[in-house]
Amino acid sequence: MKRTAIDLLWLRPGKVGGTEFFIRNLLDGLSKLDEDFAFVLLVSRDNADTFVHYTKDRRFTILQADIASAGIGKRIIWQNLHQNKLLKKHGITRCFEPVYCKPWLNGGVEYTCVIHDLQALHYPEYHPFHEIVYSRMCWRMDVLNAARIFAISNWVREDIIRKYHRKDIRVIYNPILVTKEEVVPFENLKKRYHIDEKGYFYTIGQLIPHKNIETLLLVMQLVRKENLDLPGKLLITGINGNAASQLQKKITELGLQDNITFTGFISNEERNTLYQNCHTFLFPSVFEGFGMPTVEAMYFGARVVTTQCACIPEVTQGKAVYVQDPYDAEEWIRKIETKTKQEEPDFGRYAPEHIARIYLEALKEDEWKKR
Repeated sequence: MKRTAIDLLWLRPGKVGGTEFFIRNLLDGLSKLDEDFAFVLLVSRDNADTFVHYTKDRRFTILQADIASAGIGKRIIWQNLHQNKLLKKHGITRCFEPVYCKPWLNGGVEYTCVIHDLQALHYPEYHPFHEIVYSRMCWRMDVLNAARIFAISNWVREDIIRKYHRKDIRVIYNPILVTKEEVVPFENLKKRYHIDEKGYFYTIGQLIPHKNIETLLLVMQLVRKENLDLPGKLLITGINGNAASQLQKKITELGLQDNITFTGFISNEERNTLYQNCHTFLFPSVFEGFGMPTVEAMYFGARVVTTQCACIPEVTQGKAVYVQDPYDAEEWIRKIETKTKQEEPDFGRYAPEHIARIYLEALKEDEWKKR
C-alpha cells in the first residue's frame, strides 16, 4: 500500500462532536488489524499530542503542520496554499480526508473524502453565512475532483446523488467503539446528578436546533403537569451550540430548572454508565448522517425512542421505538409508555476492526478514480 496521509488538521479536540469519535474509533480499529499499511497522520500544532500515542505502532507516523486547528480561517487558507506541497515534499501523493474539507485543488495529490451529511443544504437557517458558503464549496469540489467519496449511510449517499449527481459513492458505516467494561460506578453519577437507577431520561446531542432538544423540554413539562408515572429528570450530554441560550431560556420559561441537567462533555465511561441506567434514551434529532448515540445506547441495554428522520431507522436497523411527528410531545409520551420489547440490532456491523478493514481494503485499491 502506498503511504497515505490522514488529514487531521480540522480536529479540535472536544469541539467537533461525532466526527471526532468517528476518526478516533477508526484509528483504534486500524491499530488492531494484523495488516501491513503506512499511514501518515497530518496533525496541527494544537492537536498533535492527542495522536502521538499511535506512533507506538510503526505503521503510523506523524507529520505536524505549522498551523493550529483552532484558527479555522487561517487553517483553511493554509490548507489550500500549502497542504499539497507539504505532502509531496514528503513523498505522499494520496490523502484520506475523514471529513469533507480537502483542498479545493488536488495539486498532484489523490484525495478520498468522507461526507457525513449535507446539513447546511437542508438547514441553512441554522448556520452562519460563511459556513454555508464554505461547506457548499467543499462538497462541490469533493464531487468534482476527489478520487473517492465515501458516505456514512445509504441515506447520505442518496442525498449526495440527489444534490450533486455523482453516483460512484460507497457506503461505509461509522465505527462504534464501546465495551461493557467501560463504565464507572453508578453511585458516582447518582450523587453528582441527583438521579436514581431507571429514574431519569437521557439524551445526547450538540445544542443546535436540528437536534430538537426543545421538544424534550415539552415532554418533561407534560410529565410534570400530568403527574405521569415517568421520570421527572432529563440529563442532556453534549457540547454547546447556537441553541444553548434559547434552551436555557425555555427551561426557565417552563419552570424546569429542577428537571433538566446539562452534564457538559463527559468521559466515555460516564456516558456509558448513564446509558446503562437510564429509564429511556431519547433521541429527538430531525437530521442525522448517522446518529451514533442510538446504537451506543442500545448496546448498553437502554430502551431507545427516536424519530424516523433521515438515516435513523437505517442505522438502528428498525429496532428502536419511533415517533411519527418529532415535534409532538404527546406522541413522545405515548411511545415512551409503550411496552413493546426492543430487539438488539447487529452491533458487529459497526465494530471498529470490521469498519477499519473495509476502509483499509478500499484505500489499498490501485485503481483510484482519476479526476
